[in-house]
Amino acid sequence: SLSLFLALSLSFPPLLLFFLVHSVSHDRNVYPSAGVLFVHVLEREYFKGEFPPYPKSGDAGNDPITFNTNLMGYPDRPGWLRYIQRTPHSDGVLYGSPTAEHVGKPTVIEITAYNRRTFETARHNLVINIMATEEFPLPYQAEFYIKNMNVEEMLASEVLGDFLGAVKNVWQPERLNAINITSALDRGGRVPLPINNLKEGVYVMVGADVPFSSCLREVETPHNQLRCSQEMEPVISCDKKFRAQFHIDWCKISLVDINKVVPVYITRPDPGTGILPEFGEYNPPSESLKSRDYFSDFLITLAVPSAVALVLFFILGYTMCCRREGVIQLVHHSSIQKSTKELRSMSKNREISWPLSTLPVFNPVSGEVVPPIHPDNYETTSMPLMQTQTNLQNQITIPQQRPSG
Repeated sequence: SLSLFLALSLSFPPLLLFFLVHSVSHDRNVYPSAGVLFVHVLEREYFKGEFPPYPKSGDAGNDPITFNTNLMGYPDRPGWLRYIQRTPHSDGVLYGSPTAEHVGKPTVIEITAYNRRTFETARHNLVINIMATEEFPLPYQAEFYIKNMNVEEMLASEVLGDFLGAVKNVWQPERLNAINITSALDRGGRVPLPINNLKEGVYVMVGADVPFSSCLREVETPHNQLRCSQEMEPVISCDKKFRAQFHIDWCKISLVDINKVVPVYITRPDPGTGILPEFGEYNPPSESLKSRDYFSDFLITLAVPSAVALVLFFILGYTMCCRREGVIQLVHHSSIQKSTKELRSMSKNREISWPLSTLPVFNPVSGEVVPPIHPDNYETTSMPLMQTQTNLQNQITIPQQRPSG
């Protein structure tokens, strides 16, 4: 296999160069500060040189590239680090706010770039060295909700700089830092409809070393609190300094003075060694199992219900045939049957009055009496409701009156 690779490499020098590029992993070191927003952009242009050139000139810039980021040796990133990339044709962004507990612990992030056209991959390592800072943590922290921005737009250096400049003009602190940025979707917000260029919104937390200004405190007045409860915009005097570029929801602003926050200590039990205590050795069952007799189980399952049913049958028979109440019920039942049969036989021989249509008809012209339609022995119970021509064979035609002259 080695000789084949060398032969192919001598025939195709770009193949050797491509293999050497992909066999070497590139490490980049960054030095963020604890308590300060960390932003690192994964530029597609930086990874394009890792992939073979496209046969057609000018089309290499359109390769769709996606990134996968994870902590070395683990499937996901650290809890404080987030990643976002909207489309395969846009850059990826790693962002987050490291805390003081991560100081002095290098964090190695594996970055794998996937070329969706050639299915080639390239891997780089990002070494994050978190540094301590004397001004951490800043005691006064304010969180703003900006409605007309997405998180990747806010992470751009020029946009974030403009926002910090507007906050600094309103607050007038000596030190001002962006602490964290969170998408509104991560706070339970909904994905906006794709109309009117709506944005998902973003939360931006900033910290300063001086107390909050009077403009920021205006949101805490009873009048503005009432307007917020009625879903109306509060009246803020410094809103015009943000309105030109940033639409802030002043009802969702959060002002926290960490010097007045009472820390909550959670008592947790001491973790154990993770080793179960001794319970002796495990003795598995022997390979030769004894056969079990199920005849007694069969008798209990079948014989007991049969015996109970037989006892109930004898009790019911004794009650119906041998007891006085049972005999009376049997006699009463037989008398009802005899009475029913007698009534049915009498109903066939009963005499009823014939309807007027069956009485003799008198002819006023000839004086002849026409016999009834039905004979005397005709059974009315089998008489059809509608008579047909065959039922009128015995009917005598009534003579019609002849005209005189």
